[in-house]
Amino acid sequence: MEIEHTILERANRWLGGSFDEDTKIAVKQLINSNPVELTDSFYRDLEFGTGGLRGIMGVGTNRMNKYTVGMATQGLANYLKQMFPDKKPVKMAISYDSRNNSKFFARIVAEVLSANGFTVYLFTDLRPTPELSFAIRHLGCQSGVMVTASHNPKEYNGYKAYWDDGAQMIAPHDENVIREVQKITSIDDVKWAALPENIINIGEEIDQEYLGRVLALSLSPESIRHQKDLKIVYTPLHGCGRELVPKTLSMFGFENIHMVKEQAIADGNFPTVHSPNPEEHNALDMAINLADELHADLVMATDPDADRVGIAIRNHKNEMVLLNGNQTAALLFYYILNRWKGLGKLKGTEFIVSTIVTTKLLSEIAASFGIAYFECLTGFKYIADVIRQNEGQKKFIVGGEESYGYLIGDFVRDKDAVSACALIAETAAWMADQGKSLFDLLLDIYQEYGFYKESLISVTRKGKSGAEEIQQMMVDYRNAPPKAINNSNVVKIKDYLLQIEKDVLAGFSKAIDLPKSNVLQFILEDGSMISVRPSGTEPKIKFYFGVREPLSTRDDFEQTEYRLNEKIAGIIASMKLK
Repeated sequence: MEIEHTILERANRWLGGSFDEDTKIAVKQLINSNPVELTDSFYRDLEFGTGGLRGIMGVGTNRMNKYTVGMATQGLANYLKQMFPDKKPVKMAISYDSRNNSKFFARIVAEVLSANGFTVYLFTDLRPTPELSFAIRHLGCQSGVMVTASHNPKEYNGYKAYWDDGAQMIAPHDENVIREVQKITSIDDVKWAALPENIINIGEEIDQEYLGRVLALSLSPESIRHQKDLKIVYTPLHGCGRELVPKTLSMFGFENIHMVKEQAIADGNFPTVHSPNPEEHNALDMAINLADELHADLVMATDPDADRVGIAIRNHKNEMVLLNGNQTAALLFYYILNRWKGLGKLKGTEFIVSTIVTTKLLSEIAASFGIAYFECLTGFKYIADVIRQNEGQKKFIVGGEESYGYLIGDFVRDKDAVSACALIAETAAWMADQGKSLFDLLLDIYQEYGFYKESLISVTRKGKSGAEEIQQMMVDYRNAPPKAINNSNVVKIKDYLLQIEKDVLAGFSKAIDLPKSNVLQFILEDGSMISVRPSGTEPKIKFYFGVREPLSTRDDFEQTEYRLNEKIAGIIASMKLK
């Protein structure tokens, strides 16, 4: 394979200058023996996507390493100086998860920021993403950084950049930071000389404040007292939920918590799982096996930075069944709104938030309680933006998205698996107090609102050519949309990039009042919905499927689920995705 001139030129820059010797040796090896890896490592600069800075660790401009981290941080620092000229010093909070090099990268971020004259609050040990979001607000910071690649495989790391409200950056800030980073053309533009006196270590004192706010979310303490022996199995999947999740459950009053010991060890190699992603069923295998041994009622698993949670519950056959993110959201939203109503907390100004690819069941639940429902683009930073826009006017109760992320209360502005685990367990206790299970509650919801079934397929393509192929797929869907899918006519097309919703049958269009995003949705005549969205942080394109049927009786559950699964399979086959 012949190496492109521009790629070689970018790589050669790393052979001179102030780069350390180990880095230069690694770059030479790529030039001499691995042109494919060299191309992927240098064909572009890492950019802030929907989840911030994220990439495979290694040498190169398109890799996570101390130089790309340092340059991105300098760009971020330059932008913050522009935006907060009266803040002297600008204040930042930094945390990190259990991934390989996370602590190392967090230290680099802290040192570069300190060299820029910032006051930096650095957690002394790994802490969850939601606690970082909380710390930004609690400490009055202008920004924050969480070093994590979330649920990605072990080869990845990254960092999420936050604004002063504790939410991840959105436009224009994320785009402006990218421009500032692009101005950093040399590692010599980075202020590397740390000022240790500007770095303040934080830890347990923030834990106490954060956990106190989480505990205040409890809505059914009496049910927990009655059901304190509810058997719960929890796994942090080698991540940083290992301390705060069990502690929070104990604070709520649960006394029968069992952690998967093999996965309670913080380890960036994630040795017991293929991927530390609670969305992947096999990530919960060890926890489910332990639950079967103990005859436990509930299984919960959090990802490495403890912002997502996946759960398993017992069905009517006494089998542990995994729920998807939409099902968990339905249980959580219904419980919280029901209890708010029962406690007389609903005053008519409350609202909930979800995303365009999340189950429409949540909007139905909101409507039944007379609660305002807001829909936003995919990504929790957009949920946080809705909260920010309504601050002081309406009361935020709960938000969530299909990718296993939930937020209760507004003292955090990102996904929070710590509080979600506590409220999921409380929901189970509340149902047990009525002689029922979480599975009973799910069936009750389906009978009341309809059986909503969702599925997701991710198509992954690696490297530069893969990214180009994914973009071409979107171009093809946009320029030549399908007229029918699975023998059902396409009646509406929503193009969030062009911000147009087209009624195919009526032949007219209307504007979509959301920011631009490269997402397409096809709504079929039978009510099915297909969403197509390339990932902003990974080389993949995601297809979301949503179908619905009434559920007349509980006895019809399995047959109805079978029909809905067959309908989804038909859609997938029709679109030739498998």
